[in-house]
Amino acid sequence: SVDCSFSRGVCDWKQDSDDDFDWNPADRDRGDGYYMAVPAFVGHKKDMGRLKLLLTDLKPKSSYCLIFSYRLAGERVGKLRVFLASQKPAPIWEQNKGKDERWRTGKIEIFQGAETTNSVTFESERGKGKTGEIGVDNVILTSGLCPED
Repeated sequence: SVDCSFSRGVCDWKQDSDDDFDWNPADRDRGDGYYMAVPAFVGHKKDMGRLKLLLTDLKPKSSYCLIFSYRLAGERVGKLRVFLASQKPAPIWEQNKGKDERWRTGKIEIFQGAETTNSVTFESERGKGKTGEIGVDNVILTSGLCPED
């Protein structure tokens, strides 16, 4: 199991240098550490910001579960997508609006073939809105299938 919350800094996170803006740390409401966020007013509509988690030592022909917390707060804030390096160019997960400002849990099952995935990318696409933010936190990768709710 790999725990990649941002406060501990155990994982290898990289900002994409070819995108339009960076994700930035934001303090959690309870004050216990921080998460990564893109405020709604950063950049222009359709601009992208990508945050990549580099993965090492994943076993071929195995299953993994990627679990993460995410939040899309604000009117027309944009889109959050998740890509696997081996499965480009289509996202394996996408969310384009939140019903409210609450944090939710995303789960993605990753099946490794002969070629293993070496990164997971969280991509934020800027929307029309000027308030709110897109946030990601508590990224955990475990071996095996994702647990049922």
